[in-house]
Amino acid sequence: MASIQNSSPIITAEQWDHFDEYGYVVLDREQALGNDCDQKLQGLKDRINEIMLGDAKLDYSKLMMQLDSETGRYEDIGEQTLGHKGKTLSYRKIQNLEHDDLFRAYLSSEVFEEGCRRTYGKAAVSAFRIMFFNKPAGKGTHLPWHQDRWQHLDRDPLLTVWTALDDSTTVNGCVQVIPRSHLKGVINPDHHSAFLTEAQAAEHCPSNEICNLELRAGQVALLHNWTIHRSGVNNSKDMARRAFSVNYMDGRTRLADQDTHQANMDASKTTGYAEGSDYFHMVFPAIP
Repeated sequence: MASIQNSSPIITAEQWDHFDEYGYVVLDREQALGNDCDQKLQGLKDRINEIMLGDAKLDYSKLMMQLDSETGRYEDIGEQTLGHKGKTLSYRKIQNLEHDDLFRAYLSSEVFEEGCRRTYGKAAVSAFRIMFFNKPAGKGTHLPWHQDRWQHLDRDPLLTVWTALDDSTTVNGCVQVIPRSHLKGVINPDHHSAFLTEAQAAEHCPSNEICNLELRAGQVALLHNWTIHRSGVNNSKDMARRAFSVNYMDGRTRLADQDTHQANMDASKTTGYAEGSDYFHMVFPAIP
């Protein structure tokens, strides 16, 4: 991996100003993937299909693979357990993709280190929930309003990188955000994964403030983890909505409470913590 210390910035000052004010910013395909962006993007798409179909040469016992619901209801999604669950392109979520060479190389890209250095300085940077998200054509599941923070971590991650593998639109279930909501801090610390209550959603997510985060395939959204967001089902007949998402965090992050982590795993195999969520992959070493 090339050092970023003496290279020109990839992310502009204007983009960081937008991130700071609104809690998110969108990077162009070339910024995230480089000049050969089409080839790199197709490689990621082909690779995730191989993984879903069980054809990849990797240890499936280390991957958390969750099937989607048949109803579109969040409460009906499959169990978040390790291992392959059948030859299908209808997985909802696949975590621990650092065990795949191609995805591990991508999440270690220079542009993402640049974002991490601005967020965490010279500290080592690890990652939590290195995962694939999927809303198959005509399917998908409603994901309620929430922030990306978790009770079992001793500090909150502050940077999420969300790469669109397909065009992401209002038709196929794009992410929706509430701009500037990250400035409010954590809304519901009592929920293990910071999901908002109905009353909190009504207060903090009025319809006139909702922003549809529509992206072209290959574009990347940088999100502050406290930015409130959600997504709906895929109403397209022929267009999947696939994405690769990584939560980058301070490499000193540890489990805050093993009992809390276990309790939230035991509480629900579908909407609680996933198997393998107590492991943090080290991405970038500390800078002396």
